[in-house]
Amino acid sequence: MTAPAGGPAPSVPASVDARVRSIDRAGEMLARLLDSGEPMTLRDLAEAADLPKSTASRLLTALERHGLVHQTGERGKLEPGPAILRFAHRGGVERHLVEIAQPALEALSQASGETVNLSVPTPQGVDHLAQIDATHFLGAGQWVGRRVDYHCTANGKVFLAFGAAELPPERLAALDQELETVRREGVATAIDELEVGLSAIAAPVRGPTDDVIAALSISGPTLRLTHARLAELAPVLHDEASALSERLGTSKQGDRAA
Repeated sequence: MTAPAGGPAPSVPASVDARVRSIDRAGEMLARLLDSGEPMTLRDLAEAADLPKSTASRLLTALERHGLVHQTGERGKLEPGPAILRFAHRGGVERHLVEIAQPALEALSQASGETVNLSVPTPQGVDHLAQIDATHFLGAGQWVGRRVDYHCTANGKVFLAFGAAELPPERLAALDQELETVRREGVATAIDELEVGLSAIAAPVRGPTDDVIAALSISGPTLRLTHARLAELAPVLHDEASALSERLGTSKQGDRAA
């Protein structure tokens, strides 16, 4: 908007100015967190941005909703979230995540004969980055480029269980027991959930910060991926996901799948 010739410049509405200041303060806290190289407390971030803790908390909650920050659980400390890590990692070894994951994908394809995928979490759902098709005529379709929900997929449950994705509390509560099992056993399953007749099993992949940044999965028709077959594939999948995590530089060893 331009001012009439010779007239005063138009004023910016106070509400717009306040939103701009909020964005600026949120950006300042995020920059401080990235520069720190280690998790920071809400109090530290609030002081760094010269903000009341209540205001800082609201801004950080908004950043967390979009995957830009993540609460570690270590006395409520905050660290860069999965969205930041995905883009940051593209500048280093994780830029070649698909290439690095190829041996694991091929090993799982050979072991299972089913469709194998590598996926990552996004604020809108699970994104599939790479796939090896099943050796059978009846497979699980093409998933690369498709986005699916968290609550009804094996990959999605992995991300929810290990804090790489979020759902509203009321929806997450319905999965509490299942997600606890995922954390204990190191694998997640989805049987006839995303679609009747489709089953899948997935395991977490950790990056250099030890956060879950991706998942490996095996999917196929439920008539082939029976409970017994899923149990046979779980240790193989878990081992390949752990080996890929080690290649990506993680120092954390996950629980052995049963």
